[in-house]
Amino acid sequence: MIFLEFEKPLESLHEQLEKFKQIDAEGDIDVSDKISEIEKKIVVKRKEIFNNLNRWQRVQLSRHPERPYTLHYIDHICKNFTELHGDRNFKDDKAIVGGIGKINGQSCVVIGHQKGVNTKLRQYRNFGMANPEGYRKALRLMKLAERFSMPVICLIDTPGAYPGLEAEERGQAEAIARNLFEMAQLKTPILCYVIGEGASGGALGIGLGDRVFMFENTWYSVISPESCSSILWKNWDHKEEAAEALKLTAEDMLSYGLVDEIIKEPLGGAHTDVEKMSKTLRLHIKNQLASLMAIDKDQLVEDRIEKYSKMGRFHELTENSSIEDLYKDEKPAKESKSEKKKKSSKKDKKAVELEK
Repeated sequence: MIFLEFEKPLESLHEQLEKFKQIDAEGDIDVSDKISEIEKKIVVKRKEIFNNLNRWQRVQLSRHPERPYTLHYIDHICKNFTELHGDRNFKDDKAIVGGIGKINGQSCVVIGHQKGVNTKLRQYRNFGMANPEGYRKALRLMKLAERFSMPVICLIDTPGAYPGLEAEERGQAEAIARNLFEMAQLKTPILCYVIGEGASGGALGIGLGDRVFMFENTWYSVISPESCSSILWKNWDHKEEAAEALKLTAEDMLSYGLVDEIIKEPLGGAHTDVEKMSKTLRLHIKNQLASLMAIDKDQLVEDRIEKYSKMGRFHELTENSSIEDLYKDEKPAKESKSEKKKKSSKKDKKAVELEK
C-alpha cells in the first residue's frame, strides 16, 4: 500500500497488523485478539483522518498513484468495449481514450483521459495531457454517438491540456473551443464525471454536459495549486495556501452550482475499493440515463444551453447606464464593532502623527 503524507499514522498501524498476521500464520501463538484490536484502530483512525481533509489533501488524494483511471472504470462498467483510435487528421492521441461499449445494456460512447499506471505508461500517455488531436478524436466519437443516438459518457482526469509548442502550432485552443461549441449543440445525452484532476481547458475540452458530477476526492479549477503558487509567489511553497484560495473541491463546485452532484467514494478514497467505486458509477450512470434518454433531442440542447447560461453573475447595461450601475445592487457589508474600533483608532493615530 502507498500512504500519502497525511496518512502516516495509518502506515504504522498497518505495519503492526502485518507483523501480527505473520505471527498468526506461523501458528505458534494465538494473536487473533490483537489483530482485531488493530483493525478496529485502523477503522477509527481512518475515519478521523478522512472526515477532516483540507483542500490540499483532497488534491493529493486525486493524484494517488493507485487511484483508478479511465480504463479501470471502462473495464469494470463496460461490456464489449471497442476502443476507437485517431482523429482522421493528424494521429492518435494516447492521453485520451474512447470507444463504444455497453453499460447496463445501453450502448454508449465512453471518452476519458488516461494517465498511465507506471512510469513507462505515463510517458506513453503523456501523463494524461491531451494534444489537439486528442480533443478532435473525442469530438469525432461524440459525432458518431449523435449519429447513432448513443449517449456520451466523459471521464475527466487531467493536469491540463499539453502546453507544448507543437500543441499550440496544431491549434490547441481552437480544438478545445470547437469541442465546447459542438458539445453544447450535440443532440444526444452527455454525462461528465470528474474522476481525478480537473484542470483548466484540458478538463473543459470534454467537460460540457447535460449533467456534470464530481467524485468526492477530486478537484476542478482553472489552474493547479502549484501553478497558482508559482505565478503569485514565484515558487511552489505556497501550494497549500493556493488550494484553499482557489476553492477547488467538489463541495466548493457544488456550492457554486457548477456541478450537479458529488459521488461518494469509499472511506480512504476510490483506490481503496475499485470494485465498489465502479458499481457506484455504473448504477449512477444507469439512473441518470433513464431520465435523460426520455427527453426530446431539441429540448435536451435547449436545457443544456440554458444550464450554462445561468452560470456566473452579470449586469446588463444600456446606453444610458453609468459605471455606478454595476454596483448598485451590491450592499456594503455591515462592519462589526471591533472593525469600527480599529478604524477609529487608526484615524486617531493619523491625527496624532499630523499634529507632530
